[in-house]
Amino acid sequence: MPTTRVQLALNVTDIEAATTFYEAMFGVPPHKQREGYANFVVEDPPLKLVLIEKPGEGEHLNHLGVEADTPEEVTAALARFRGAGLEATLAEHDVCCHAAQDKVFVTAPDTPTGWWEYYAVTDDSAVNPEGESTSVCAVACEAKAAAAGGTCCS
Repeated sequence: MPTTRVQLALNVTDIEAATTFYEAMFGVPPHKQREGYANFVVEDPPLKLVLIEKPGEGEHLNHLGVEADTPEEVTAALARFRGAGLEATLAEHDVCCHAAQDKVFVTAPDTPTGWWEYYAVTDDSAVNPEGESTSVCAVACEAKAAAAGGTCCS
């Protein structure tokens, strides 16, 4: 049976302090750390917690997502979203959050960025020293989020 977990990406003022706090809170060390970035894979509750250092950012919620195990689960989710009449855009081989991912952005009401992402990591060590997203979809998403006062993963 496929396993998914909710992703919660937060903008934090001090990455070291936030990492120390969440490590103590969830009892697990970070899964990945880069300058200004950390993520945790929490088994209980099933959560992918992403911390992005953005001092002075007024909004602390960066974005919401669902992490799947495989790209096939992302493809199935895209079909389900479109079958339900939801606006969804596929972004294959997206480099975001210090990893390569296959993902779908699905437009959602009442969320800070206007969307959720549903994704699977295909390469957790993608060569991308600046950690910038490379997909056309993510760039368009960033522009849409910025216009709405939010921000995508960067």
